[in-house]
Amino acid sequence: MDNPVTIIGGGLAGCEAAWQLLRRGHPVEMYEMKPQKFSAAHKMENLAELVCSNSLKSNSLDNAPGLLKEEMRRMDSVIMKAADKTAVLAGSALAVDRLLFARDVETRLREQKTFTLHRCEVTAIPNDTLTIIATGPLTSDAMAQDISQRLGRTSLYFYDAIAPIVEADSIDMNKVFWASRYDKGTPDYLNCPLTREEYESFNKALLAGEKVVARDFEEIRHFESCLPIEILAQRGEKSLAFGPMKPVGLIDPHTGAIPCAVVQLRRENAAGTLFNLVGFQTKLTWPEQRRIFRLIPGLEKVEFARYGSIHRNTYINSPALISPTLQLKSNENIFFAGQITGVEGYMESAAMGLLAGLNAAFMIEGKKLQPPPAQTAMGALLNYISAPESSDNFQPMNINFGLMHVSPVKKMRKKERNSLLVELALQLLNDWITHQEIA
Repeated sequence: MDNPVTIIGGGLAGCEAAWQLLRRGHPVEMYEMKPQKFSAAHKMENLAELVCSNSLKSNSLDNAPGLLKEEMRRMDSVIMKAADKTAVLAGSALAVDRLLFARDVETRLREQKTFTLHRCEVTAIPNDTLTIIATGPLTSDAMAQDISQRLGRTSLYFYDAIAPIVEADSIDMNKVFWASRYDKGTPDYLNCPLTREEYESFNKALLAGEKVVARDFEEIRHFESCLPIEILAQRGEKSLAFGPMKPVGLIDPHTGAIPCAVVQLRRENAAGTLFNLVGFQTKLTWPEQRRIFRLIPGLEKVEFARYGSIHRNTYINSPALISPTLQLKSNENIFFAGQITGVEGYMESAAMGLLAGLNAAFMIEGKKLQPPPAQTAMGALLNYISAPESSDNFQPMNINFGLMHVSPVKKMRKKERNSLLVELALQLLNDWITHQEIA
């Protein structure tokens, strides 16, 4: 009971796992390689660093991402506590000040007397302790090699891209306007409207732009819902106008009409000094990003606080390797958590960290945690990554209602159906929390 649980990785999943153990009275020793060593995408020394975006997606209870957040709140999630505390304006989405968010998570953990943080790289899985591996999509080469050797197979992987961030005071405010689509929520997005000629010119430049070339040994496998914008552009002349640059629901107050296309910018921090180009993850070289993105109206003289870049995402073939408790089938002392399990997204990763921490705590206490119902968002994600039948063609997945095991209701509008799904999920979750004595 007094032996600490080892957690490798101080991202959202690792921190959430640690919190769940600590709040049940179990000591934790966390190992985080920053600042001794940084991945290609990480820049901050703090735990729980958000890399790709400061948005945690929708906060509304009419969709699956919003449901997942509410489920985590009801399970005393440290990630949700910090996110709600450090939120910035983003319409109906939950976006945070990344620095304040990371600091808040780390402070909450450090305040726990039985929490110990080691700032060093771990290159192999320990053999003599209960361990949660939460090394994330940017697992170091040494640890990835050890995981592969232990699993008896090569880890699966794909490449992802992050969007650029620009400085607010370099945006030409005379050419942009504040709005959210369909006036939903508050007008928290800056919108750059494009005419047909401007859109066509931008699209051509994007297609011709110089991209970062992958190394010979790299097999590039992009996650479908996070494709680089230039890859989307290759799918057709109108693909961007129906994708991240869709103008639907936005009226340009300068013209009184819907533009041909729109680039949306979202606050990156609470002060509003930085903005993220929504949906503009990219593999373009830095000089090409400066040239091409400055073709966007309002961004002609924009200054970049961070350029987009590509980075490796590593994950295991979880359905073949782990059980619904997130334990390795071949070694029950090893748990996996977060994006390395094959969930995609910040909150999805944190949710799996939450379950890994709870399962480890129950194991220490001599009990067994039953998986959350498959009709809940957390249960649906867990089922997706631990169902053996999906191991042959396993790919990372965000939370969505399609994963939830609910019989379809005929002749019902989508909004009504979603409301019923959410109501059922939260009812089942509350019952599960009570019966499992989690609160």
